[in-house]
Amino acid sequence: MIVIFLNAAEFLEEAIASVLAQTYKRWELFLVDDGSTDLSTQIACKYAGRYPEKVFYLDHPDHVNRGKGPSRNLGIRRAQGEYVAFLDADDLWLPNKLEEQVGIISSYPEAGMLYGNTLYWYSWTGDPDDVSKDFVPKLGVETNRLIHPPTLLPLYIRGRAAVPCTCSVLVRRKVAEELNGFDETCQGIRDFYEDQAFYAKVCLSVPTVVVDGCWDKYRQRSPTRSEDIETIRRKEYLARKSFLNWLKEYLTRCEIEHAEIRLAIRKELWLQQTPAWLPDSEEIRNRLRWVKKWIIRLDEMMLSETVQCRLWLRN
Repeated sequence: MIVIFLNAAEFLEEAIASVLAQTYKRWELFLVDDGSTDLSTQIACKYAGRYPEKVFYLDHPDHVNRGKGPSRNLGIRRAQGEYVAFLDADDLWLPNKLEEQVGIISSYPEAGMLYGNTLYWYSWTGDPDDVSKDFVPKLGVETNRLIHPPTLLPLYIRGRAAVPCTCSVLVRRKVAEELNGFDETCQGIRDFYEDQAFYAKVCLSVPTVVVDGCWDKYRQRSPTRSEDIETIRRKEYLARKSFLNWLKEYLTRCEIEHAEIRLAIRKELWLQQTPAWLPDSEEIRNRLRWVKKWIIRLDEMMLSETVQCRLWLRN
C-alpha cells in the first residue's frame, strides 16, 4: 500500500489509521515523503518506527520534491506484494476495503486492475450544511464483470464513465511494473492528470474489473485563499488539454492504432480549443464548449462512427 504525502500533517495520521484498521492483515505500507517541510515527516517516521515490519518511510534523495508520479513509483519499486493500492494522505479507506477487493480480483485472474466507487466526502468538516453534499457518482459502466482493453479509455475521455479515484484502485504489481508505473513526465500543470495517464496505460494493456462496492472516502476541500475558483478551473482546463496531447503522443509512440480512441481525443481537444480572437475567460470557454457539444451530438446522431473517423481523423 502506498501513501504519498507533501505537507499533509493535518490529515496523514487519519489516513494511516485507516490502513492499520484493515480487516485484511497481509499488507505492507510505504509512506512516501515528497519533500515535506511540516510535521508530516515526523508523523510518518513515528509510525515506521512503531511498526517496523509493516510500515516503511521513504523519501527522494536530498528530500527533494519530485511530484506525485515519481513518488508513487518509488513505492511501487519497493513493494513486494502481489497487489498495489494507493491512498492519498488526506483520504480514507473503510476497514473492509483490502479484504473485499483482494477477494474479488483473485477470482478474475485475467484482470490487471480493479476499482470500485468512492464517496466524495464533504461532511468531514463537521458542518451540518456539508452533510447533504456527500455523494457517490454513477460509474457509467456495467459492473462486476471483466472489461477488456481498450473499452474503458474512450469512455473516460468522453466523460461517459467516471474515472476512478486513486484511493479506489487495486493493481497487480506485475502490471504496474511492466507499464513502468506512473509517467514521470506528468509534471507541472499535467500533474493534475498523472493518475489518468496511468489508467490510460492500464486500460490499453490489460482487462479491468469494475465493481459496485464503495470502500473509500475522497476528502473534498475548498480552495485556499491564495487560489480562487477561477484560477483552479483555469489550471484544470490547461491540464486536461496537456493530458490529451500526452495521450495522443503516447499512442503514436507505442504504435497503437485505435480509431475510437483517437476520435475521442480529437473531439475533446476540439472542445478545449478557443479561437485566438475570443477573450480567454471561463464564461467564454463554457459557452463555446456548450455550442461545440451540440455540434458533436448532432454529428454522432447523423453519422456512423466510420464516417466520423474519416471526417475527424483525415489529417
